[in-house]
Amino acid sequence: MADRFPMTLTGVQKLRDELLRLKTVERPEATRAIEEARAHGDLSENAEYHAARERQSFLEGRIKEVESKLSLAEVIDPSKLSGDRVVFGATVTVRDTESDDEKTYQIVGVDEADLKSGKISVTSPIARGMIGKRLGDEVIIRSPGGEKVYELLQVQFV
Repeated sequence: MADRFPMTLTGVQKLRDELLRLKTVERPEATRAIEEARAHGDLSENAEYHAARERQSFLEGRIKEVESKLSLAEVIDPSKLSGDRVVFGATVTVRDTESDDEKTYQIVGVDEADLKSGKISVTSPIARGMIGKRLGDEVIIRSPGGEKVYELLQVQFV
């Protein structure tokens, strides 16, 4: 059996919304496009038909992928967690000890990561370095660009 993977409620809802859109909007559109292209006659040289079939194939693959992710997701509600230790779902504020810059991140599932909105993957070097740390701890992040040291200022579960 495949391993389960952590995901927040928000991440699961996004996947459910995508699956609904794929099944109720995009799949029927692809089917209609195939039917329209078929009506144009000879399928062997019908570029519209082949493009529509390719689109349908892509959509079916994505539907299977999203269904699989949803079936393997271990849903974690960060608002039900507490404590001062960094775990999946935590929102953490850190201070770069060199530049004094403060940053806030939420540790989320792989599919939910979006650095622009402060969501980092649980598998990222930053998150891996923070998991298990407590308020006030130093976090050392090693990356190809060098080593960074952060102080853990705040741990929240929202």
